[in-house]
Amino acid sequence: MNYSRIALAGLGATVAYFALGFLLLALMPLADEVRQFAAVYRPEESMMRVAPVGMVAMLLSMMALAALYASAFRDGSSVAHGMRFGLLVGVFAAGSFVLHNYVSLNIGLRLALLQALAYFIQLLGAGVVIALIYRPTRM
Repeated sequence: MNYSRIALAGLGATVAYFALGFLLLALMPLADEVRQFAAVYRPEESMMRVAPVGMVAMLLSMMALAALYASAFRDGSSVAHGMRFGLLVGVFAAGSFVLHNYVSLNIGLRLALLQALAYFIQLLGAGVVIALIYRPTRM
């Protein structure tokens, strides 16, 4: 594995994840949906105080995804591999995180589905960026 490429791919995926997140937040009514469940979510000003924790956590998560990608696709890097990888990770996140939280948190189905869609798109984009940046070590 090419560890410097993994780190670079993880960093690029983090940027793509947050960029897509901001775009989706502007295009989707997620903020309005979250406000309906104030008893579950932190107020915006409180979220801003802990946002650095989330940013570092996402960077570490994207580094882990880049390492998983490097382990799974040794025969080269392509957008198709990245899309397939992002699709699988997106389905995993939607099921194991978002929809699982729908069961345990007191939130509405519409919010859960919007979050699942947003995370799916963000992780699909992250997978493509990882594939575009990562190149396996040549032997």
